[in-house]
Amino acid sequence: MAKAVNVSFKSAGKLFYFDTDGLELRNGDNVIVETGRGVGFGTVKGPIFELNDKDFAKSLKKIMRKASPEDEAKNEENLAKRDDAIATCREMVEKHHLDMKLIDAEYTFDGSKLIFYFTAENRVDFRELVKDLASHYRRRIEMRQVGVRDEAKMLSGIGNCGRGFCCSGWLQDFEPVSIKMAKVQNLSLNPAKISGCCGRLMCCLKYENDVYQEMRKGMPSQGEVIDTPEGRGRVIESNILMNAIKVRLIEEERTKESSEKLSSDVYTYPKEKIRRLKGGKRQFRDESVLDEIMEAVGEEIISVVE
Repeated sequence: MAKAVNVSFKSAGKLFYFDTDGLELRNGDNVIVETGRGVGFGTVKGPIFELNDKDFAKSLKKIMRKASPEDEAKNEENLAKRDDAIATCREMVEKHHLDMKLIDAEYTFDGSKLIFYFTAENRVDFRELVKDLASHYRRRIEMRQVGVRDEAKMLSGIGNCGRGFCCSGWLQDFEPVSIKMAKVQNLSLNPAKISGCCGRLMCCLKYENDVYQEMRKGMPSQGEVIDTPEGRGRVIESNILMNAIKVRLIEEERTKESSEKLSSDVYTYPKEKIRRLKGGKRQFRDESVLDEIMEAVGEEIISVVE
């Protein structure tokens, strides 16, 4: 079994496995490693652990050494040159009239490569830009296009909650987020309230999704017909956290001649007190009945196109 550690190259970046090569390492130690981009400066995250997968362990790259004071000084120097590189590149972007937004710049630890990160709506021909940058810096230049979520992670900022972005503070990787998660949590489907500063659905919708999915089991949907201790009724609201189902009883069934009539009183039951019917999830065919119910509970109907 190989002994390995997790190494991160940014404060909230992805974690990569590296073979310790017999070095005694602790959480927070700075190390020098070999990566696909060349020699890199990283930080150990967490304790040493053993890998049982022999095939995977054989493919691990080894940590070259612990970072010395000279290595740390060189890394600080590379970071200090970042702002100058961004300013120079932006001037050249304007010179070549390129429709792109420069986000960040990064020197590899050994200084052999300079990487620029940018966003753009369309394909960008930056060949002439790269030639000018290579001539100016006398090193290899790499341009990397990133998405809006990666842009938010790199630039950081304050979210709707008043705290710093999760993606730039501690979230190591982005997980898929869907509008269904907002529906399960009974959140407002107003894009301004469930979208982050990047314009995409907020990452935090994922955090409690599994709990809501578990609590939702057995809960009827809005508009569903169920059996209650007082008789058959139609659900007007389901509160998952409170385990409360608001129902209006069906006083008269819908016929060809008349619409369905519901009681004016609203009854509240826990999910243990109701029984769901097969096919009870049918939606309202008579919009006037739906309007009547929604008016009674003081809610608004929001149409969302997914």
